Amino acid sequence: MNDLDMDSLLGAEDDEGSSRRRARGNGRSGSRRRRRRRNRGGFIAPLLAFIVLAGILGGGGYFGYQWISGALVPDDFTGAGKGEVTIEIKDGQIASDVAQELERQGVVASARAFTNAIANANKSGALQPGQYTLRKGMSAANAVTMLDSANKLIVKITLEEGLRLTDVLGRLAQKTGKPLKEFVAAAKDTGDMELPQYAKGKLEGYAFPATYEFQPKTTPAEMLSQMVDRFNQTAEKADLVGGAKALRRTPAEIITIASIVQAEAGRYEDMPKIARVIYNRLAHEPEMQLKMDSTVFYGLGKRGTSATHAQLESTSKYNTYKYLGLPPGPISNPGDHAIEAALNPAKGDWLYFVATDPKSKITKFAVTDAEFQVLLNEYRQNGG
Repeated sequence: MNDLDMDSLLGAEDDEGSSRRRARGNGRSGSRRRRRRRNRGGFIAPLLAFIVLAGILGGGGYFGYQWISGALVPDDFTGAGKGEVTIEIKDGQIASDVAQELERQGVVASARAFTNAIANANKSGALQPGQYTLRKGMSAANAVTMLDSANKLIVKITLEEGLRLTDVLGRLAQKTGKPLKEFVAAAKDTGDMELPQYAKGKLEGYAFPATYEFQPKTTPAEMLSQMVDRFNQTAEKADLVGGAKALRRTPAEIITIASIVQAEAGRYEDMPKIARVIYNRLAHEPEMQLKMDSTVFYGLGKRGTSATHAQLESTSKYNTYKYLGLPPGPISNPGDHAIEAALNPAKGDWLYFVATDPKSKITKFAVTDAEFQVLLNEYRQNGG
């Protein structure tokens, strides 16, 4: 083989090797380029997918939020509504109970609207038992406003000191519109009332005078029971039982004395002195009748200030001109001033008193019969 042939062979080999090397080199370079392209595609594709997904979720979230918000906002009416609906909140009911009733009666569009409105007004715990007048188709916010305790349906009745039980019952019937016979029946059936034992089941003297507020559904028996409860509170505050014992009287006798004081007195300041006259007469030796015109009129079922001779002949046990001692029971329903006077009589030796001036209601007191006659003349001169 000549050199040419050898060179040719070597050259061919070199060229071939060079070609292979270039081929191998070009392969590695192309692979890197392809990997770079793949890497760029691998980053961009997920990024694009994320952007698309975020857009979908964002749009879906917005519309989802709108849907959820619409679902969470409860139905509610607008405005003040129309007509009238009486709603009663009972003892123990909470806002959700009231909301259900309001929805049932068509006052609010939904119970949820009311509970939201009352919670926003911070009044969830402020609902008071009672009856209220609302309207149908009103906004929940307006319903909350109208359920304020100041808007409760009530009947306000003032019973003055010294009213007889018959007067009390008549006043209650007149003011509430309930039949008088229902009050009369309730006054006789006192078993469920908290009357003190010394009252012996009788209501006269124990229907305490005060201003009362009753709801429309309050029954006659419940009204009278409230008056008895007020009496018991006053009796406890005044220590009626202890005070009666100190005076060597029963609590029932104290209330009877207080009822006479209430009927006879024209002014609060005279009550302790009138009470003293009663005690002095009861303790007088020799025995002495009380001679109170107020008791005579009570026994006759009449009213007046000075009994006639014919009326003084009454055989009623309440005729203290005829019988010694106290009458059988109270002749009126005394207030706290009269009860206090009966428990704390003024100090003095008086045996008589006369309202010498009926217009000014001034009462004067006397120890002797002669002094009493002078006061009677003054009474007559003033038109008595």
